[in-house]
Amino acid sequence: MAGTGNPSPRQSRPPGPRAGGGAAAPQPPRKPPQVLLIRKEKEDSPAVAAEPAAPEAAQAPSAPSPAAPPAKPVAAQGDDDRFDLGDLEGMTMADLLGPEPGRGGRRGSSAPAAERTKAAPSSRTVDDFDFDEEAFLAALDENEPVGTTGEVVSGTVIGIESDGVYVDIGGKAPGFMPKKECGLGVITNLKERFPRGLPIEVLVTREQNADGMVTISARALALRQSWEKVRQLEKDGTVVQVKVNGFNRGGVTCDLEGLRGFIPRSQLNDGENHEALVGTTLGVAFLEVNADTRKLVLSEKKAATAARFAQLEVGQLVEGHVASIKPYGFFVDLGGVSGLLHQSSITGGALRDLREVFRPGDPVKALITQIDPGRGRIALNTALLEGQPGELLIEKDKVMSEAAERANRARSVLRQQEQSAG
Repeated sequence: MAGTGNPSPRQSRPPGPRAGGGAAAPQPPRKPPQVLLIRKEKEDSPAVAAEPAAPEAAQAPSAPSPAAPPAKPVAAQGDDDRFDLGDLEGMTMADLLGPEPGRGGRRGSSAPAAERTKAAPSSRTVDDFDFDEEAFLAALDENEPVGTTGEVVSGTVIGIESDGVYVDIGGKAPGFMPKKECGLGVITNLKERFPRGLPIEVLVTREQNADGMVTISARALALRQSWEKVRQLEKDGTVVQVKVNGFNRGGVTCDLEGLRGFIPRSQLNDGENHEALVGTTLGVAFLEVNADTRKLVLSEKKAATAARFAQLEVGQLVEGHVASIKPYGFFVDLGGVSGLLHQSSITGGALRDLREVFRPGDPVKALITQIDPGRGRIALNTALLEGQPGELLIEKDKVMSEAAERANRARSVLRQQEQSAG
């Protein structure tokens, strides 16, 4: 019915006879006109869906349409496809974040690192990293530990306790000297021996502990100095005077430069009665000086020999007795020491047998031509007393009686020999 609302959609009626009679032939249903448009894109682009060709097609009544061809599958894309990462190569996180606020620039700039560095130079300079060698060495010296074991250091007494003395040696903490290390012997009153402000030299016996304190000793330094002095006395062949302060079965003991010395009974002139020597003073020489084993061995007999050597000199005329005869010459006793009269120094003539000249016990006058105190050797000569070669074989008594006068001429010959040799 007209005018009564929206018209109902037209419906197709089933075929039937036409009005007026007669049957009409059946006709197939009409299809709406459609155009399928396909555009070719790149291989990696998705296919474009079909579009209607005209608005009339969109307005046509819907009708079953043939199945559309399946769309081309979309290829999977990676980060390199979705984003262009070429500009990010070589950039650090600092480059990505950009300069801090307030220093200019914009954080997050995507400019390459080289361009950003060129655009915003660093505020630091090479001078900030310069190395000052002198300052470095000075810092090391200030913090260097004071006192290594065996080192001699100087200091000042700053404190005294019942168990020791504190000494300022220039370290972080003062050095401590135990009471038993305050010196040689027994010290009963530390305050009198070490008043405050007393400058002293000590030996470091233990390096610093965790508190920076070192252990020092005046006794150890005194012992070291004593051994050095004794070694020098031995080297010089000096005879020293010592006081006997004890004895044992093997000998007597004494004190020398604060060191304990020992004199064996075999090295005493009166070894059979060595107990009676306590409290007496003896002149002794050195037999052994060893600081490592703390052995100091002395000899009274060697001291007598050394004293006798001190009285002798080259060119001196000495008198003795033949002590023994050897194939190479005579040993002559000169009063505490022995000299060798070698066969080549007896006479200038031909000597067939040593006994042609002297026999054991005969008196002999001879010149000293060489002295070696260290080895205890004295060289003698009688040939220089001859007026002519072989005179001693013919007129021995005359040569011996005129030895004093002939010695003056012989000394001139010795001086000439020394000058030519020197």
